Amino acid sequence: MKILVTDGLSEEGLKILKSHPELEVTVKKGIPKEELKQIIADYDALIIRSGTKVTADIIEAAGNRLKVIGRAGIGVDNVDVDAATRKGIVVMNTPEANAVTTAEHTIALMLALARKIPQAHFSLKSGLWEREKFKGREIFGKTLGIIGLGNIGRLVAERAIGLKMKVIAYDPFLTKEAAAKLGVEQVSLDNLLERADIITIHTPLTPETKNLIDKRAFMKMKKGVILINCARGGIVNEGDLFEALRDGTVGGAALDVYEKEPPDRDNPLFTLEDNVVFTPHLGASTEEAQTKVSVAIAEQIVDFFLKGVVRNAVNMPSISLELLKVMKPYLTLAEKLGSFQGQICKSGVEEIQIEYSGEVADFNVAPLTIAALKGFLSPIMDIVVSYVNAPVIAREKGIKVVESKSSKSEDFTSLISIKVKTNREERLVAGTIFGKEEPRFVRVNGFSLDVIPEGCLIISENYDKPGFIGAMGTVLGKHGINIARMHLGRESIGGRAISFINVDSPVPEEVLEEISKLPNIISVTQVVL
Repeated sequence: MKILVTDGLSEEGLKILKSHPELEVTVKKGIPKEELKQIIADYDALIIRSGTKVTADIIEAAGNRLKVIGRAGIGVDNVDVDAATRKGIVVMNTPEANAVTTAEHTIALMLALARKIPQAHFSLKSGLWEREKFKGREIFGKTLGIIGLGNIGRLVAERAIGLKMKVIAYDPFLTKEAAAKLGVEQVSLDNLLERADIITIHTPLTPETKNLIDKRAFMKMKKGVILINCARGGIVNEGDLFEALRDGTVGGAALDVYEKEPPDRDNPLFTLEDNVVFTPHLGASTEEAQTKVSVAIAEQIVDFFLKGVVRNAVNMPSISLELLKVMKPYLTLAEKLGSFQGQICKSGVEEIQIEYSGEVADFNVAPLTIAALKGFLSPIMDIVVSYVNAPVIAREKGIKVVESKSSKSEDFTSLISIKVKTNREERLVAGTIFGKEEPRFVRVNGFSLDVIPEGCLIISENYDKPGFIGAMGTVLGKHGINIARMHLGRESIGGRAISFINVDSPVPEEVLEEISKLPNIISVTQVVL
């Protein structure tokens, strides 16, 4: 088996690979894209970090030989996972290896900002002795608000508690009981913004979290609050942050991530000096973390080729390739059903019930359940959720997963139903396979439909009155948003109705807000499948 390594891998990782005579390792660090395209078809595995961009054309150039892409690190933004999946290429990462490093960087930025360490350093080096100017603040006894209590958020919480801070957290998918076990008080986002002395963000960048921290959020915060972002650029609106720092609403900000990376040199934030700390996306950059991710991906590649074991895959469960060919349409359906629920449910999830009816119940449905959990958790986690870690994350969040089978399915040959119970409501979505591999959503709560679950979807619930669909179409057309498909359902004439509208591009928040003000509207939201 030939393995190509195109980014820096530690000697420890390379040693593991080279210790197996069955594996032939070639290192071409910094290889140009065109050269990679020319040679990739000669390799069975590709190991990368963040430097190599594995685009669809590179994957296509790989032909049928490339079997696995190993990412030494968490993020797979530089890999076209969909293209790899379509080619049957496993994409795996190392989700746990650098969580500690990122959490420690968060704490380091918090302390540096609270004590004005960078500013004091440069002042002293310039020959000044300005002790009064750099008077800082203690973090002892302060309230730390953590937005997103995933792997990294939990580690930050543990360290903050060790520093005798009071920790509150907002994570709509964590139960209060699970939060209490961590010594953390679970609160609403507004409550966190109002109470926290220091706020740190550890949530993924999604349509729901983009610009989550903007001028409206800053208006709710304590005057002089400290803000830290080691998660993803775009969660904090940088323009609004600049204004909040300039007028004193925010007392200080530490950023490791930016809307554009590297950021433009004329970014207004860089004109500030006294109340900011910037680092160039160093969250995972320690010697220990680099070694850990290198060793982890090397061990996973060895297991994949020599033992047939798949670990930390982001695009497939751990099942044989023969069975995968049969189950693939159902895996896709289960993940889409879960993703839909994950994007729709907005409050603390207590239980997920997954029922398999008809022919699909004859399978070993464990991989399907994991696929559903992966879909559900991916939109809400600050790490990449895989088929391996999805059940663990659900368990840590206190989510009860109930799996059931029925040999009968009244209307369909096979049916997968997912019911999510929260502390406020229950929501049901069910789907089936049309033909050999076309997923469809056929039931949502009390509505029967025929929905193609792909791309950007606007879901609206409304009262069944003449003119509503036309009014919504008018709003979308006014803003240049094209409708690709429309699926409708209703409970009864004049009663509650639902619409699924496929659009060709994401719908801005202000357009959704305009739709929400239409007559007879009950709710409107957007999901991406």
